[in-house]
Amino acid sequence: MRIDKWLWAARFHKTRALASEAVQGGRVHVNGQRVKPARDVRLDDVVEITRPGHSPLTVVVRGISDKRGSATIAQELYVETDESIALRERDRMMRKMAPEPPGAHLGARPTKKDRRKFDDARRHGRG
Repeated sequence: MRIDKWLWAARFHKTRALASEAVQGGRVHVNGQRVKPARDVRLDDVVEITRPGHSPLTVVVRGISDKRGSATIAQELYVETDESIALRERDRMMRKMAPEPPGAHLGARPTKKDRRKFDDARRHGRG
């Protein structure tokens, strides 16, 4: 079975086109090698998926399906490695401990009055 079809069936990507694009973009490796979308995936292959803004996800293929089923069926197609789980957990804790972005205490977008205050503070602070 093709790797792009398997990624789509395992619900790593919403569409097969997005899965194919990720493979072509070099964000998917099978057994440590960069692959093309037509590469066949087999049982016990190690697939590493890199997602923007997230730690790499490493899974071992445990099932093959060319049809996209429910999420519970899709989860039976792979097993995530212990190292990948630990790395994902570490990243989650780092995000949780990270400081809030500037202006997060304001809630929604600043009002016109808030914007004027920011501009005044900026002008007086600089010079």
